[in-house]
Order: sequence, then C-alpha cells, then structure tokens
Amino acid sequence: MVEVRLVDVKKYFGRVKAVDGVNLHIRDGEFLVLLGPSGCGKTTTLRCIAGLERVDQGRIYFDEEDVTDLPPRARNISMVFQSYAVWPHMTVYENIAFPLKIKKTPSHEIERRVKAAAELLGIENLLERYPHQLSGGQRQRVAVARAIVVEPNVLLMDEPLSNLDALLRVRMRSEIKKLQKRIGVTTIYVTHDQVEAMTMADRIAVMNMGRIVQLGTPSEIYHKPQNMFVAGFIGSPQMNFLDAIIETSEEKILLKTKSFEVPLLSTYIKVLKEYMGKEIVLGIRPDDIYIKGYTSIPSRGRAYEVPGTVDFVEALGSDTIVHVDVGRDILIVKVPGEIAVRIGEKVKLLLDLNKLHLFDKRSERAII
Repeated sequence: MVEVRLVDVKKYFGRVKAVDGVNLHIRDGEFLVLLGPSGCGKTTTLRCIAGLERVDQGRIYFDEEDVTDLPPRARNISMVFQSYAVWPHMTVYENIAFPLKIKKTPSHEIERRVKAAAELLGIENLLERYPHQLSGGQRQRVAVARAIVVEPNVLLMDEPLSNLDALLRVRMRSEIKKLQKRIGVTTIYVTHDQVEAMTMADRIAVMNMGRIVQLGTPSEIYHKPQNMFVAGFIGSPQMNFLDAIIETSEEKILLKTKSFEVPLLSTYIKVLKEYMGKEIVLGIRPDDIYIKGYTSIPSRGRAYEVPGTVDFVEALGSDTIVHVDVGRDILIVKVPGEIAVRIGEKVKLLLDLNKLHLFDKRSERAII
C-alpha cells in the first residue's frame, strides 16, 4: 500500500476554481473521507488523484513517486462510483474478473482473486447471476469486489452509497469499513453525508469552495471545529449561532447576546482580552443544552440558566428536537425521545458553559 500526498494542487474549469491549492497527506492504509457540500471540490480532488482530471498546478505523489502526469492505468488505483457501473450482459464472476482480463492476468490467478474478493464481500453464491437478478446492495458489492480484485495501491470511492435506501446504507457503511481494515488498502472516500464521514473515517478533510478548511479525526472535527463553516456543517441539528458582545461587569466577563447574558469561565479571560467590547459569535450544540426538570447536565458541566418558551417540537422517535424562544433568539435543543414538552410551555434551559464555542465574527475562525 502507499501514502498519498497532494502538494498545492489546483484545478480550474474556465474561471471556476474547483480545487484551490489543496495540500493533503493521506497515510498508508488510512481511510480518509473528503466531506463537504455539493460543488465544494471533493469529487474533482478525487478525480485528480485518480488521473481522470489533469491538474493545472501542483503535484500528486504515491509514496515518493510523482504520478501527476501518469494516466489512471499507470497509477494502480481502483475506483467505485456513485452508479454501480456493472455490465448487464456479464455475470457477477465476469464483472469482477473484467479488470484482470484487461491486464491479461493468468486465468488461474483470475479465478483465485475473484473467489477471494467475492468471499470478502459475501457474494460468493451470486457469481453465476446477472446484474438484473441482484438487489441494489448486491450490485454495489459487485462494484466493490471488482475494485479490490486488482489489489490496488489506492482505493477511491465517490459517494458509493448514495443510491441505496437508508437501512442498506447503514449496513454497507459498516461492511465497507470492516473490509478496508481487513485488506489495509489506502482509501479515499467522497461524501456529502456527515454521518457516513463520522462513522467510517480515520480522518476527515472538510472541504468548502475548493479548499480543505479542516483536517482531523471525527472527534476533533465535531468537538473542536476551527471555523463556523465546519461547526455548522457537522452535527444534526446544526449548532446554534448567536451574535454576542464581550463586556465586563462588576469584575466579571459577560457574553451578552440579544436575549441573555452568560458569565464566562475564568479560563476564557486571557484568550478574550482583544475582543473586549467587540462583536463575536457564540456557538453551542443542541446536545449541550438541557431542559431543567426533564434532563440534567452532566456532573462535570457548569450550567447557566436561560428562561424560554417552547416554540416548536419535532418528535423523531429516539430524539426530540425542541425549538425554544429565549427572547430575540431561538435555541434548538436535542433531548431524548421520551421527553414530551408542549408548544407554549415555559421552560428553563441549562447551557453547559464548558461546551461553548466562540468565533471571530469577521473571519469566522474559532476563538475557543
């Protein structure tokens, strides 16, 4: 297997900067996810790695080999697309064996590899069937088996689960992740689905407007977002954002929003000196707000109480999303599904002061 490095890679389509100076180091055997909204450049980045798009600037390396100008067939990569792209006139066996036949692999080696790949994907009993006799999930397994049968240095996946139903996507996520760990191939996976990214990735590269805006483990991306874009894109429901001003009052530092004032922990004082009297943005996740009398804040948490009125309730079964009017702002709170609050009910919210996120309003970069 290999490590993959992108050095200042740029790709333009006319005046559009599809990939704008991407620098990325993907470790040997790593499962890295390129995550972002439509049009952010993640698929174009993947296609540049594959050699399907020619970069306009920068270099791409597999280990120490510069592959920037090599065609796809010379890079020893495999790719799984959003569409299954299986040949309807070929059996499952023939579909999986096809890339090996193109490479003129000996027939006995083809048989060994096809059977091994089919066993890994649990489709060894389907080898004589045709694609029209398979379910969507089975056809996707065929596509993955065809990709790994060539024993690639790098496996590239472009939203491979987006055409599957929700239940099958959950099952395929775990199967692909377990398969990748078993074969140890360096894998780059593109998706706009944050749940896929969080559950499958060793590391996530969040992209926006052709650039990587944060690279880290799923835990780092979720708990320590480096800017407002990442903070808002990761997490469901989205993080609450409120405009606020840092003020001092009676030797205390207050975070003053349009609806309430929050006394800040002393650990924030040094960091916030340059923001005194300036506008910033307060962020807090719905999971880090509690409803007094219904849910309790963790023992390590330090709570601040905010009164409000329930404005709207979304009952989702396992969870309930509660929209609370706290004056001139609406805070969204995520609570267990068995909690039943009514629209118009007066409640007291408990904000976990240890879980506040503060952002520079102009640059949108994280302060804390």
